[in-house]
Amino acid sequence: MRVPLWGACLAASLIAARVFALETIIINQGYDNPTKIAVVPFETLDSTDAGIADVVSFDLARSGQFDPLPRENMLSFPARIEDVFFRDWRILGIEYVVVGRLRSQPNGDFSVAYHLLDVFNERELTTRRIDAQPPQLRDVAHSIADDVYEHITGIPGAFSTKILYVLAKNAGTSYATYELKLADSDGARARTLFESDEPLLSSSWAPDGRRVAYVSFEGRRPAIIIQDIVTGARSRVAEYRGLNSAPVFSPDGNRLALVLSRDGNAEIYVKDLLTDELRRITRYPSAIDTEPSWTADGTGLIFTSDRGGRPQIYRIDLTNSMVERLTFEGDYNARARLLPDGKNLVYVHRRKGTYHIAWQNLERDEGIRVLTATPLDESPSIAPNGTMLIYATQVGGRGILAVVSIDGRVKYRLPSAEGDVREPAWSPYMDAFSPGT
Repeated sequence: MRVPLWGACLAASLIAARVFALETIIINQGYDNPTKIAVVPFETLDSTDAGIADVVSFDLARSGQFDPLPRENMLSFPARIEDVFFRDWRILGIEYVVVGRLRSQPNGDFSVAYHLLDVFNERELTTRRIDAQPPQLRDVAHSIADDVYEHITGIPGAFSTKILYVLAKNAGTSYATYELKLADSDGARARTLFESDEPLLSSSWAPDGRRVAYVSFEGRRPAIIIQDIVTGARSRVAEYRGLNSAPVFSPDGNRLALVLSRDGNAEIYVKDLLTDELRRITRYPSAIDTEPSWTADGTGLIFTSDRGGRPQIYRIDLTNSMVERLTFEGDYNARARLLPDGKNLVYVHRRKGTYHIAWQNLERDEGIRVLTATPLDESPSIAPNGTMLIYATQVGGRGILAVVSIDGRVKYRLPSAEGDVREPAWSPYMDAFSPGT
């Protein structure tokens, strides 16, 4: 039986209310026995709380695997290893403690030093110092959370990553607007990359984390755009007659899989971004082939096709054009994405007339596992460490983003008060301190 992660819920709601103007993340469900951790407020010379510890706690709480101790329950506030009394933390049931210090430098930058301590073994697991500019303190916090997460779980953290999504305001009216937004992985610090009076769709990331591709209907016809998120420079890479949709970068970033109807039927193509060469991949005139995504080695594509009568997931080998059907359970499976291990697949699955996100192992015949329970779930996108996925859903008739772990045990929502949120895309790993990100 699963039980709610009440400690993490409380910590997340308190932190979200007071740090960096975050919106409240609603943690619906977590692990039964989350790891007890205390992230002590970082020491500063002027006694000003920069909020670093709160963001670290918030990140760990939303992973569902950690239960951070609220600061009001802490018995002391050490900043150095020699100030830590392990017995006090054991009394509180804490397994790990993070302590640290924030110091300003003569040039106006900050230096942040921290230690991760194993309470029961009374030892230091890691220590690190990060120098950063004042606007980067939140990036520092995400980086610390990544480090802590990896040292305890053995899995790289993904808190320093970003998300893309489309914000639709007044959709369906004559004054509708659409914004392509870039935000931290927790939805904070959102900024607009591009705004249009016409729909924006199908955003995706290049593996370098610097470029994004999307579909824009500016000019009243669909075109595929690649935009540099640092400079804002935009280029049109596909504006053929008919449909131009579903762009996805190859793992090396040099090719773009896309869907075109330039030859009369919706088919999948690959465009070489270095040479502009366009290669048609699928040839099935009586079916719609769409929603491509790449295999990890770049030698194949996963895609949706109704060539069997209903939408199902297929894989095509780009070296020999051999096609294999991957899904058989249910009459609707679409928008598939492979996990980084290449062995597991997530996709939109219709069950009893309702659309959910489902998981399937491609090597073992285990059937499918439905991960979500909200209605109209769509557009899954996987975190680069393969532990979580973000998707679009509806709550109270409004589009929001939600996150679920790959095993279905952790769930939380990212509400938005601005409008309908849709089409999320989780970034690859990227430099947390890069300009413009």
